[in-house]
Amino acid sequence: MAAAEVRMSNRAAPVIVGNVYDKYGTRNPVARWLMRGFLDAVSELYLSVRPERVLEIGCGEGRLAQYLISLSHRPQVFHACDLRLDQLAPNLDKRLEFSTTDIYNLPFESASFDLIVCCEVLEHLEFPDRGLAEIARVSSRSVLISTPREPLWRLLNLLRGKYWRSLGNTPGHLQHFSQLGLIRRLSDHLEISQIRTPVPWTIIIGQLRAGSLSSTAHPLSGSSMFLSPCSDQCGQDLKNGENRIVSTEGL
Repeated sequence: MAAAEVRMSNRAAPVIVGNVYDKYGTRNPVARWLMRGFLDAVSELYLSVRPERVLEIGCGEGRLAQYLISLSHRPQVFHACDLRLDQLAPNLDKRLEFSTTDIYNLPFESASFDLIVCCEVLEHLEFPDRGLAEIARVSSRSVLISTPREPLWRLLNLLRGKYWRSLGNTPGHLQHFSQLGLIRRLSDHLEISQIRTPVPWTIIIGQLRAGSLSSTAHPLSGSSMFLSPCSDQCGQDLKNGENRIVSTEGL
């Protein structure tokens, strides 16, 4: 698949590709426990849809793509992309395809992939709704998205003595989503089916809403402001004690 030109953010701050902290390679036992919870939740949701054509947006070092393609279900196509590919880890699975591209202008036809994976990306975007519209455009069925859960994420950074001057904000984070805030943001495009909240993330999988304009329109054409309710499964997840809504967006 053809790669697009890399287009950087209009903001003066640099765009960060990959992780500020090597969360996949850390030897810290607490960090490893947290990452195990994240990977278990992502893999559970990934396997629940058994995709055949997968696109990961914001692949960073390629570690998550490597993990997912090694699971029991192997898709026919697994394409991963980011603004740059100079952070890719060595010895990745040869079945993985990579390209440089911009989330605001994905170089793929509409409904090209039955699963879009976009983990730890929305918080870096100046215009997350434009990114979500483009994600919905290239998906034919499902979308799996995760973000740090705020304000818990920043609190944990402060507790480990990091980023005090920015009140615990990780470098490159332009947006801050609580669990409820992320649900509200995604519900314009998705019928949310399942939610997982391993500390300190929110992970959501959903299907394109019937008649969603994002499946046919270009992301610059705007989007509906209608907020659809969660599905029954989503409501059940929110009642679960593990998935309590802890704050509101924008803290």
